[in-house]
Amino acid sequence: MGVATAPSGSAGKSDRTGPGRAHWLHVARETAEDLTTDAAAREHAGKAPFDEVSRLREAGLLTLLVPAESGGGGADWTTAYAVVREIVAADGAIGQLLGCHYFLSWSARFFAQPAAATRIEQQSATQQWCWGGGLAPQELPLTLTRKGRGYVLDGRQSYTTGVLVADRLAVRAERADTGEPLVVVADPAHRRVRIYGDADTFGQRLAAGGSVEFDAVPIAAHDVLGSLSADDDVLSPQAALTSPIGRLLSVQLLLGIAEGVLAEAREYTRAGRSSWHPARPGGSPEDPYALTAYGELTVLTRAASALTGQAVEAVHGGLARGEDLTYDEYADISVLVTMAEAAASRAAQESTTRALDVIGSRSASARLGFDRFWRNARTHTLYEPAAQRLRDVGDYFLNGAHPPFVLPA
Repeated sequence: MGVATAPSGSAGKSDRTGPGRAHWLHVARETAEDLTTDAAAREHAGKAPFDEVSRLREAGLLTLLVPAESGGGGADWTTAYAVVREIVAADGAIGQLLGCHYFLSWSARFFAQPAAATRIEQQSATQQWCWGGGLAPQELPLTLTRKGRGYVLDGRQSYTTGVLVADRLAVRAERADTGEPLVVVADPAHRRVRIYGDADTFGQRLAAGGSVEFDAVPIAAHDVLGSLSADDDVLSPQAALTSPIGRLLSVQLLLGIAEGVLAEAREYTRAGRSSWHPARPGGSPEDPYALTAYGELTVLTRAASALTGQAVEAVHGGLARGEDLTYDEYADISVLVTMAEAAASRAAQESTTRALDVIGSRSASARLGFDRFWRNARTHTLYEPAAQRLRDVGDYFLNGAHPPFVLPA
């Protein structure tokens, strides 16, 4: 099915000088084709994805969102979403890793002062950093304590993405004196940082998740980027866009998984190797059940894709509004992304389940790797359940309640 068509409001090139959308989609497709060749074998092996990150780095995809004047690709979020979706269709875990990298590496633009954001972006581009971690609240928060001119960071947290391969971590921590949640950048190579590969999930095995322990890790004042407080007097509508921007990456992940499994199942069926029912001729592409199932799943996925296209365009418009964005406009954008999340979640779960039914008992083969799509989708939807999203949409529709400020897990 491929990536979504560019929203009508987006230009052929980024608003920063760079190679342009067509170039990056070509690079993404080439990288996806490379990842597809051994996706099932790599997923089965479950090794930390250092090699996969090197492939992304060599393709120039890690610096995609960094402005060209800072040494990056100069692309915008509409292009980044399309790139992530293309990679996800080939390898869901690596697509998640890339999307998380984009979100965390971009966070300085929302929470830090402009000079600090530029400094971080330049360093990230020059040294080709891969970012990991997460900004969502967790039950036992990290603690940031003032010490001299800087801080020290303490605590242990689990993260779903990137920590095993990260060059920099962006994490959420609370100030010990005020309880204010802050965005903190840490170097995972510091001797007081210990990383454990204990994620042990049945899906998204190559997303490089795990636990990170911080033992009085020194944090410079300029590496405390800004506040994550959801209070209206702290969080501006512009900064609040981090929520729909991050959640829209989750949407691309789900749609990419749905499109990926349908593309592989289609090729398998066309090759005449699938059989839904033992009484039917094996691998018949004219099987009425297969035709109906593919038709229903295509409609479901394309409908979610169309809604996602509207959400991408809305986020693009919100970013263009900048400081003029209002809270009501932000709420409209956020609820549209929320609807896309719910639609994409259903499309991913339906497609990854029913595609196995169409293929039949052969889909149980670990060698073929069809199960990885179902496991990847189900793992992700456990972290980002659709039920709460539907409640938020209903509350907005019925009562006009603004969706909460929620950051992706």
